[in-house]
Amino acid sequence: GVERTERCMMVDPTLAEMGKNLNEAMKILEDGGNRSSIPGPLQGDGQDVASILQLVQNLMHDDEEEDKPSHRMQNVGEQGHMALLGHSLAAYISVLDRERLRKLITRIASDTTLWLCRLFRYESGSAYYHEDDREGLLKVCRLVINTRYEDYSTEGYTVLNSRQPVIYQSATCRPGLGQHLCSQLGLPLSSLCTVPCNTIFGSQHQMDIALLDKLIREDVETGKLPLLLIANAGTPGAGHTDKLGRLKELCEQYGMWLHIEGVNLATLALWEVSSPVTAATRSDSMTLTLGPWLGLPAVPAVTLYRHEDPALSLAAGLTSSQPVEKLRALPLWLSLQYLGHDGIVEKIRHAVELVEDELNSPVVVFRFSQETSGYFAGEREVLDSLNRWLCEQLAQLVPASGVDIVELEDEGTCVRFTPLMTAAALGTQRCDVDLLVERLIELIPVLNCTLRLRLDFREEVYRHSALSYIEDLSWPGLGAVRYEPRIEDELLVKLGDLDADLIFSTGMVQTWFCLEFGPEKDCIFIGMATEDLDVAELVDTIAALGRDIEENGRLLENMTEVVRKGIQEAEFQLQKDNQDKLMEEGVLRQIPLVSSVLNWFSPFQSTVKGRTFNLAAGSLDSTEPTYSMKAQTGGLASPETPTSSAKRLPGQRLFQREGAGGSDSHSETSSVGQAEDLSRERFPQPTPPSPVPDEAVSVVPESPETPQRPPTPAGVAEQGFIPFSNNSPLHLFLTTVSLYI
Repeated sequence: GVERTERCMMVDPTLAEMGKNLNEAMKILEDGGNRSSIPGPLQGDGQDVASILQLVQNLMHDDEEEDKPSHRMQNVGEQGHMALLGHSLAAYISVLDRERLRKLITRIASDTTLWLCRLFRYESGSAYYHEDDREGLLKVCRLVINTRYEDYSTEGYTVLNSRQPVIYQSATCRPGLGQHLCSQLGLPLSSLCTVPCNTIFGSQHQMDIALLDKLIREDVETGKLPLLLIANAGTPGAGHTDKLGRLKELCEQYGMWLHIEGVNLATLALWEVSSPVTAATRSDSMTLTLGPWLGLPAVPAVTLYRHEDPALSLAAGLTSSQPVEKLRALPLWLSLQYLGHDGIVEKIRHAVELVEDELNSPVVVFRFSQETSGYFAGEREVLDSLNRWLCEQLAQLVPASGVDIVELEDEGTCVRFTPLMTAAALGTQRCDVDLLVERLIELIPVLNCTLRLRLDFREEVYRHSALSYIEDLSWPGLGAVRYEPRIEDELLVKLGDLDADLIFSTGMVQTWFCLEFGPEKDCIFIGMATEDLDVAELVDTIAALGRDIEENGRLLENMTEVVRKGIQEAEFQLQKDNQDKLMEEGVLRQIPLVSSVLNWFSPFQSTVKGRTFNLAAGSLDSTEPTYSMKAQTGGLASPETPTSSAKRLPGQRLFQREGAGGSDSHSETSSVGQAEDLSRERFPQPTPPSPVPDEAVSVVPESPETPQRPPTPAGVAEQGFIPFSNNSPLHLFLTTVSLYI
């Protein structure tokens, strides 16, 4: 390790200022701060460093919503700052004079290569540093082609026609890796041979060596040249290691190059290394991804290789004559010195010890599945969706665990825990693993209940003619339902107002509603369920709320037609009453001055009565019974809001089955009746309008001599009737009706 001591020495002011500015820049970028990212015009005189960093910070957090918790940057720590400082130093060092630059980069490259070869037990190796983790393998392929085809440097690809090269890879290699190599090397896809994994003996994620031997012999017999084999020390999916020792012997037999990659190569730095991984030290090349293993941001990947011809390495691009390209190792050079040998080993050891596996694999892959197969049609797709939900919940509940989703060909969607790739960056501790196990145990009953009640939910939906069950195997929940006719928007609002959250001990909502627009369009998807969920009551409530919305919409349409016909009838009655009044009063009573004298000597009582419009019955009636009896008679009363006869017990939640919570004894009422009563309680029928003040329905008489009508009795408005006088203007009637609607 590198001993850290305080030394009195002169420091380049530029380097000191660079380190200071880096610390200040990281503080600005890691701060949530102002989220405004409105671009401004390019300043003519430029901007200061703080303003530019603030702009970068705003762009980094621009897509985060205000009402959601922000996802802070990974806490890189001091070792991460050293890696970031390396990029700044590389730019600064590149301006040195050529001789000083050559000496400096030679020291940096040689030191870093020596440290890595000793750390990972790769003797007499060379190193190539690259940003793309596939780039090292690509350069190695070029090196092997230059080595096996002597005239390749002069004749080019024409020499490949004599013997077509073949690259072998496992079926569990990274997706697209072989295609990328063929594309960059200019080789046909027929030069790529994918070797299947074991089917009977051994791991199903390990390369089938017997089949590989057979494929190589067939290619040799057809005049092809076996060129290179890509093996795994930790497959990208399940983290399994191929039988590297046996593969190395096979490669030596056919003169092939063996390249190894995988997360398990990190364990070579430990004192105790499993024998399958130890064989990787005999490979011709291997790629290391130190950034995730050590929690170092923006450090390059490293490909260690053994080759004795520097000219061919230069031709393949593994070495460069450009000094600046060799500065790629500078971030690693700084970080390795900061951590020291013991610090590096401790980080890897800590990640490995987070996994207790008898197979010594630092990768754990698990999946929720049904004990018996063939439980129902489409079980595989449903289980995949449930496992995706499980991974999302675990990642949200225990973010320090770093679990992610992995798709395996045979097993399907699985949850993967790879501490070697995430622990250093996330700071995963043993307590995080324990918490992960606790949350997993808590979520398993939810998955079991949801999978079991999914069929019950479908059967309950089929019982209602107005509901349609939508088959969506990718939905992780009870299922999807549609109400006919389409009223999903209004129905979702009603369901959202229900106090239907089933709270689990973790505070997670188990039953929830959401509106999705998928291939089936306009469906309401019901989420996860708990053991005490009453599926019948849930479906009955959805159907009852849908009927309420549909009936209210139909009532509104009918009311519109009734009001239109009522207005026409009112116009006709008003005209008729005015004519009758004129005939009764005579012409003299219509003259203003004469009518006053005449009414004083001989008061006149008109027999023309007022009218009232019954919204419920849609009829125009006389107000005489109302004013004489002070109450409405002969009209149809609006239906009263039904009240629930079955009340919930204290503590019993919505959609909770009887006996699952609350009191032990209560009335035996069907879930259908409870759902209907509940919907009426929470969503009562539209209440009639309150009594209208006198000034809202008062009318201006056509003449001063017209007697004022008596006040409106309270019972009139309470029963949903709208009284108006035979002398009231038509626009006043419309205003009053619109107010009640």
